Amino acid sequence: MKKALSAAEAKSTAIPGSHRAGETLYLYVAPGGSKSWVQRLTVHGRRCDIGLGGYPVVSLAEARDKAFQNRKLAQAGGDPLAEKRKARIPTFKEAAEKTFEANRARWRSEKTARNWEQGMKKHVLPVLGGMRVDRIRREDVLRVLTPIWTKIPEVARKQRNRIRAVLSWCQAHGFIEHNVAGEMIDGALPAMPAVKSHFRALPYRTLPAALETVETSGASLAARLCFRFLVLTAARSGEARGAAWSEIDIEVREWRIPGSRMKAGLEHRVPLSDAALSVLEQAEILRDRSGLIFPSALRPGKPMSDMTLTKVLRDNGLADRTTVHGLRSTFRDWCADTGKPREIAEAALAHVVPGVEGAYFRSDLYDRRRLLMRHWAAYLDGAAADVVRLHA
Repeated sequence: MKKALSAAEAKSTAIPGSHRAGETLYLYVAPGGSKSWVQRLTVHGRRCDIGLGGYPVVSLAEARDKAFQNRKLAQAGGDPLAEKRKARIPTFKEAAEKTFEANRARWRSEKTARNWEQGMKKHVLPVLGGMRVDRIRREDVLRVLTPIWTKIPEVARKQRNRIRAVLSWCQAHGFIEHNVAGEMIDGALPAMPAVKSHFRALPYRTLPAALETVETSGASLAARLCFRFLVLTAARSGEARGAAWSEIDIEVREWRIPGSRMKAGLEHRVPLSDAALSVLEQAEILRDRSGLIFPSALRPGKPMSDMTLTKVLRDNGLADRTTVHGLRSTFRDWCADTGKPREIAEAALAHVVPGVEGAYFRSDLYDRRRLLMRHWAAYLDGAAADVVRLHA
């Protein structure tokens, strides 16, 4: 008899099919690479396949323990399948709530959690919410996905991933044997059109006037200052809205953003121009116990929401021409058109350089970025700094 899989072999094997992992226990590897435990057991004279959960959520040791308990029950005249069916099978909505809570701790922002909930409520739960998870079939999943698959492809992708995640949780807990949102429905979904990933962005020649428009608008002081600070530092929205006084060193003219607040998970130093320091000086009046530089005007002590700056754009007739994130593209276009070296511009945006170049690139070009941000601030202030070149 072939030797049973070891824990290391269970982790490394990628050959589709069933692999013996113990007496009556097998590791099933799907064509797409997903793995699950299956026990082949004779119960009352009939062979039964019993799903014991997905790997690696259920470890080899746990699967063997479950298989042993089932064998004992069967030998005593019991029926493991009947015992399994006695366990309460959740509805999809209940399983989705459990999956949401299990994943929430690893999500880096409230926006991710909010998008998960809103997407589920709008697209998935009206169809699957009240169904017991063991009764959901491929056609049920397709009823959710088919109407939106080609119309709003990026949304459809996310909903499929969320359905698959919920059913994976169910599989891991033994409520279902197969994930019907996985590879088995690929052939039923038409080819998806390419999704454009570019954000709307203002031409950089119009940005000084846009800043002036926002400055004289009826937006709150915190929103106006945060908007200007974001533009001057080429920061992401979340980085600027969450900026804290503890991250600022006025003497060395630096904003040091911790890795926990950066997209790449790495600390990022931002050199502060005179214009950026001026924004901070004006923000002193907003200081409160939260330590935030730009606290919410509506929720004292809390950071402003991600929609606050978007509302600034909408209220000033700019939303159809740019997104908040698109302002980073405006900065990048200015760098390119005025001859700023690519590596300095990318470092200013805290972009991770990919491939071999990134593997050997260690400098954050801080001193050269300080000069770059000074030129950028001067350009926004109306000076002709865009003709000054930073030599490579």
